[in-house]
Amino acid sequence: MGIREDMPLLARHEGEWEGTYTYVDRSGKVTDEHRSLLSCRLPDDGTWDYYQVNKYTWADGRTEEHRFPGTYLGDGRCEFDTERIKGEFWAVDDSTIYLSWVYKKRDADMRLFELIVLSEDGENRSRTWQWVSGGRCVQRTLINETRVS
Repeated sequence: MGIREDMPLLARHEGEWEGTYTYVDRSGKVTDEHRSLLSCRLPDDGTWDYYQVNKYTWADGRTEEHRFPGTYLGDGRCEFDTERIKGEFWAVDDSTIYLSWVYKKRDADMRLFELIVLSEDGENRSRTWQWVSGGRCVQRTLINETRVS
């Protein structure tokens, strides 16, 4: 079987998602916020098993775009390894995906842990990143998204 059959929750995430990323420090103070548009695909052309494009826009006009091709490992697990990040993800239940990754160009001890919860109707996602360094959570990212296509 393939990624679509082995990871049905991931297949439900396929589409375009618009939202907001809010970064908070350990005390809960907002340190950054920006809009996002994410494209999540399971390409049928054989190039990649999973392909995500993240576009970010800040209020001051700055923009960033990042691409995350993924490889299906089997047993319901997928990995990504780009110049920016390296990690793995899998479903933990019928609505939640868990990711663990590292930023390659950051503190070698910094790890990120993410939960993505898809609403029952598949139209909304809530995501939470925990940034852990030296065994302590140093930052959190809160992401709310709505499906736009």
